[in-house]
Amino acid sequence: MTRDIFINKVEASGIIAFDLIDYKPDIEIIEFDIKDYLYMEMIVKEKEFRSSMSQIDFTNFKGKAVAIVCSADAIIPPWVYMVLAEKFHNNAAYFDFKDIDSVEEDLWKDNLLKADLAPFTGHKVVVRARPDMPPALYMLATNCLKPLVKALMYGEIGMPKVIFKH
Repeated sequence: MTRDIFINKVEASGIIAFDLIDYKPDIEIIEFDIKDYLYMEMIVKEKEFRSSMSQIDFTNFKGKAVAIVCSADAIIPPWVYMVLAEKFHNNAAYFDFKDIDSVEEDLWKDNLLKADLAPFTGHKVVVRARPDMPPALYMLATNCLKPLVKALMYGEIGMPKVIFKH
């Protein structure tokens, strides 16, 4: 009786998976809508705006990311953004005038840029395919990995699409 030996071709390929989901930010992101602090939700009245800002406990934003938006079609003078930045400066971990998805993408990119990618040096690497992954993250991953890896691929280890080989 002969024994069939199964070879795991995926393991034998020497390909390492790089999963962008591993770099997803785990910080809570909160939306702060300027509209709620405008007169009739459309006009900035300085005295009322500053008064409403002084009544907010900005320490509630400690350790959180804040996506500052204005959902009303209002003209916001630049000093309003400066007042908000001053209030969030010592309280929020991160803030920007962007929607929640954009803030999350910025934080994701930051995590990727700060990551130690040295373990991928000289290896064949496949960036895992993920549904609904922002395209900018694939571009950044390529930019970060290209100088390090022997080959860069996209998809799954068993059937990757080759992007480049050194």
